[in-house]
Amino acid sequence: MRTPDPLLLCEDELGLVTDLYQLTMFAAYRESRRGVRGCFELWFRDLPPQRNFLVAAGLEPALAYLLALRFTPEQIAALRKLETFQGVAEGFFADLAGLRFTGDVWGVREGTVAFAGEPVLRVEAPIEQSQLVETYLLAAVSFSTLVASKAARVRLAAGGRRVVDFGSRRAHGPQAACWAARASYLAGLDGTSNVWASCRLGVPPSGTMAHSFVLSFSTEQEAFRAYSKTFPDRTVLLVDTFDTLAAVERACQDAELRFVAIRLDSGDIVELSKASRALLDRNGRKEVRIVASGDLDETRIASIVAAGAPVDSFGVGTRMVTSADAPTLQAVYKLVAVQEPGKAARGVAKRSAGKRTAPGTKQVWRRRGPDGAMVEDLVTSVDDAPPQGPWEPLLEPWIRGGTLCREVPALQESREHARSQLASLPEELRALAQAPPFPVRLTPALQGSRKDDAEAGPARL
Repeated sequence: MRTPDPLLLCEDELGLVTDLYQLTMFAAYRESRRGVRGCFELWFRDLPPQRNFLVAAGLEPALAYLLALRFTPEQIAALRKLETFQGVAEGFFADLAGLRFTGDVWGVREGTVAFAGEPVLRVEAPIEQSQLVETYLLAAVSFSTLVASKAARVRLAAGGRRVVDFGSRRAHGPQAACWAARASYLAGLDGTSNVWASCRLGVPPSGTMAHSFVLSFSTEQEAFRAYSKTFPDRTVLLVDTFDTLAAVERACQDAELRFVAIRLDSGDIVELSKASRALLDRNGRKEVRIVASGDLDETRIASIVAAGAPVDSFGVGTRMVTSADAPTLQAVYKLVAVQEPGKAARGVAKRSAGKRTAPGTKQVWRRRGPDGAMVEDLVTSVDDAPPQGPWEPLLEPWIRGGTLCREVPALQESREHARSQLASLPEELRALAQAPPFPVRLTPALQGSRKDDAEAGPARL
């Protein structure tokens, strides 16, 4: 059975990767709520502007975290020194020392298209455990979903052209760079410049040269020859350090210079690519490809493609790995049910204005049309009978009693799943422009599970 890759965690001190109030609640729970189980659900309240869908990602890092969660003696010693925990019962530290996640986890497969108002992850465990893991799970799932969703838009904009992640140097930290490389490949990109993702995850590597390499030589042509000598069959020339078209012309006329592509990293990509293509073809270099990079996103790529630019592939960095136009998701992780010893579980919900929720543990069902296209989603209680007709459940069990209960799909499988999910989206949702929202309904029982009031508004997730 394939298990989650522990290196996706990218850090060792998992117990401390949390917010302080998770630990203070842990201490209070063990004093007054021992034996109580809590069910939390993670979902996205709203889609960002210009987003018609999300691509769920981050499940494997989340599972890896839950299975590896530990507090080392050194971490516990560090907690003892915090003023917050001065005078806390010794049993709190003993519980942390022996902590292992013992709960159940349900989630949608990575690569599944998701929408606002439907759970993508559910955690049922002793309440101190299900509370403690909130911080890490929100970070892992929301960030990976954010980048995967942006990358999917880039993929759709580029059509059949090759697209590579170039964002590691501009990501918000080294771990973010690694997770972004994984998420973007999952969502359909063709490769990455991130070496960790290539070596560890098998994402195809891609890299050229920097302007600094060119500037380190006395002439541009000398730099091109030096690089080509080292990589005769894989050289991509960065041609915009000085005069782009002059560089392309000189490279073409150098009979000893071998290169497979040129890269345009600045200027008018449409006009430069057309002029470069003409120079390459005229000089017998028809096999040489053109790569474009430099502050690209789905909107710029769509305009380049629409203009008929002869660009064969794109390198996309900053704007994708930071999701520059919408850098956050409204991800929430909320308690929806509580089960006290010897009692049946009871649903709980917030009623605060603008953040009202529906209580109880839920399942999400998706209906497709005869052509396989997505038609609507229905959120039900897990106790409800499955809806009649061609509906498929989206939340699947992954961990039971703290033990992995099914094989985790390989990244390539999740990538293929994402491809099929995007292909089954209604055409208007695949467009970059804002479209009417995909229908996500709550059952009448869930919708009416809290009495409406003018301030809170209707129940929703």
